[in-house]
Amino acid sequence: MSVKKINKDAFISFVDQLIKGRNVIGVQANGDRFDFAPLDSAKDLRLDYDHTLQPPKKYFLPPVETLLTYDIGAGYKSVFDDAKFVLIGVHPYDMVAMNQMDRIFSQDNYDAHYMRRRNNAAIIASDVVTPSKNVFAGSMGTATVKEGFDILITDIGDAYLAEIASKKGQELAAKADGLVAATKSDLKKRQDVWAENQSRLNKHQLKCKPCDIPRLLDRAYSHPVWQEKAETCFSCGSCNLVCPTCYCFNVQDYVNWDMKSGSRERAWDGCLLDGFAKVAGGHDFRKNRADRFRHRLYRKGKYVPAKIGGEIACVGCGRCIDACLPDIANPVNVYNRLVDDLGLE
Repeated sequence: MSVKKINKDAFISFVDQLIKGRNVIGVQANGDRFDFAPLDSAKDLRLDYDHTLQPPKKYFLPPVETLLTYDIGAGYKSVFDDAKFVLIGVHPYDMVAMNQMDRIFSQDNYDAHYMRRRNNAAIIASDVVTPSKNVFAGSMGTATVKEGFDILITDIGDAYLAEIASKKGQELAAKADGLVAATKSDLKKRQDVWAENQSRLNKHQLKCKPCDIPRLLDRAYSHPVWQEKAETCFSCGSCNLVCPTCYCFNVQDYVNWDMKSGSRERAWDGCLLDGFAKVAGGHDFRKNRADRFRHRLYRKGKYVPAKIGGEIACVGCGRCIDACLPDIANPVNVYNRLVDDLGLE
């Protein structure tokens, strides 16, 4: 690992060099919002964005993807996306979410489709310059990130610091002109950015430590908050669709008109959607909205942490708060209510 300094004009030139020989995806303006999209020019890249409409997970777990094709007599063939690409501008909280997804999809039943894309990607992360209105990454410990990226960019005012953290990062950095070693003063400026972002990226203050949440939920299964919040829930699934740590999907086979060939596809699904938990025979073990609402918070605060070593599967990006029309999706409000009513052990 090494930390280099590069002036902002040189960084723009560096991105343009990457675009010449690679598929480069970066954050760009989409009206008055921002989202990841293929970059044609470095001038379109925005590292001062607040947050993207959708998290970068869509490039590793697409909304819809073909897993295999089949033909009677010819057998089946798995379909893999082997395209290499560079993703620029991933915020720390989204990088933490991606690290969680990496652990989920590489453990137990190894997901070759997700992991193939992940291994083919190079990630240039970027510390936050402009906090979004509902971010609470500071409460979740995700305002900064230490791993997962190949390069981490930090704006220190007159220049960027680039932490080169992997072999992929070194290969990318070789395309940059004007990289110089960061000085102690430069590193101090970066440390100041990190310290400031701990408070700036915390628009909703959690009343407990993230590590307290699983034990809190142990005592909250019958709490009235689930029914109260669900009363105005539309079951639209918007909170699921914008969440960087939601990974549920449905798998379905499609038969072509020749009745001999077809494909198997998977598509995003969401636990708030009516029918998400419906199984054969029409049985639905989570038919009530309150049960589905509770499941979302338990999944993030208890079930996934049990799979990945205790890390809470909410990174504080605030997208669910922005997306929820009845304003019930904020996890901090729910967890704080439980703290007030049940206390901490």
